[in-house]
Amino acid sequence: MAKRRAAALALATVLFVGLALPAHAQDVQAGRFALGQFDVPCRAAILIDQESGTVLYEKEADTRMPIASITKVMTLLLVMEGLEEGRFTLEDTVPVTEHAYSMGGSQIWLEPGEQFTVDEMLRAVCVASANDAAVALAEMVGGSEPVFVEQMNRKAAQLGMTGTVFKNACGLDEEGHLSTARDVAIMSREMLNRHPQILNYTSIWTDSLRDGQTQLVNTNKLLRRYQGITGLKTGTTGGAGVCLSASATRDGLSLIAVVLGASSSAERFDAATALLDYGFANFTRVEAPAPENAPSFLPVNGGAQETVALNYQTPGTILLQKGEEGGLRAALELTENAEAPVAVGDEVGRVTVYVGETGLGSWPVTAAADVPALSWKLAMERLWQGLLAH
Repeated sequence: MAKRRAAALALATVLFVGLALPAHAQDVQAGRFALGQFDVPCRAAILIDQESGTVLYEKEADTRMPIASITKVMTLLLVMEGLEEGRFTLEDTVPVTEHAYSMGGSQIWLEPGEQFTVDEMLRAVCVASANDAAVALAEMVGGSEPVFVEQMNRKAAQLGMTGTVFKNACGLDEEGHLSTARDVAIMSREMLNRHPQILNYTSIWTDSLRDGQTQLVNTNKLLRRYQGITGLKTGTTGGAGVCLSASATRDGLSLIAVVLGASSSAERFDAATALLDYGFANFTRVEAPAPENAPSFLPVNGGAQETVALNYQTPGTILLQKGEEGGLRAALELTENAEAPVAVGDEVGRVTVYVGETGLGSWPVTAAADVPALSWKLAMERLWQGLLAH
């Protein structure tokens, strides 16, 4: 019996799991925090918690405007999806067409017929914000830039980016090519949560191509001046002004700050710094508490086994305003007995996490194993064993 209890405790420990929230998951803390009351030097801005999507600050966040090369976040997102699906690899070559060659603005001066690997093109886009490389990748993924743009807009619709219409893959000014600070935050969060390996590119400060002949220097100057910065994408055009989607992580808290329509590069970085500073100064992430005295097993009525192991799911970490940590607790509601048959995943209870008296969400307690109904034969065997024992 002691060995069985020890095994049960070990199993329960393994099965008390944290769930990483998907990028599009509903924000259970929406509206719980008062938004920051200060101004930043730009037309529109937003600050969100990367894991949950909780909005911590916003300014004209739903106003539609050009977003310049931040457009490339969506281009990169579709490239990363293609890599994940195995449609191509980082070592595959990307052909350069006359159309890609014709792109203006920031570029690596691609020549028609020249070939680079997907890895090299990603470095060119993430570090140097190369328009020609972005279009070359778009043509490889979609077959043509117009087809790829259709894919961009479908993905935007899937993510709920209701204020966004893409007209090209690189973000050059074009009539009707518009988005919002909120939508930029949504696609940035999708990228960072679904494809965190993109940070291997966005965190590069300097690099080179063509055997060192083409030097790449990151356009995101916060990489050298802000603690915890990880990315993500800058953008500048005459129509959009100076823009930035900045990502940073400190002490387990990851934030995304979007700045659109700043008047200068200095103001762009000042605005992003102010937003990130506010987030890190006022918010934290802590491990979600486990309910006290939570049982490892639940009795089963009429089952081939007398009990079933339990799987306690939690959100992993919880976003809190600093100072709330002491009020965090978990409450368990659990049925007294399960009725056979029991299937893996059957919900038998819920764990609700509170800060003070405010519920932050609830998560299921489920059966971790199948328990078939007790058969007549097994019932007779148990009865006979009981008689022999006496």
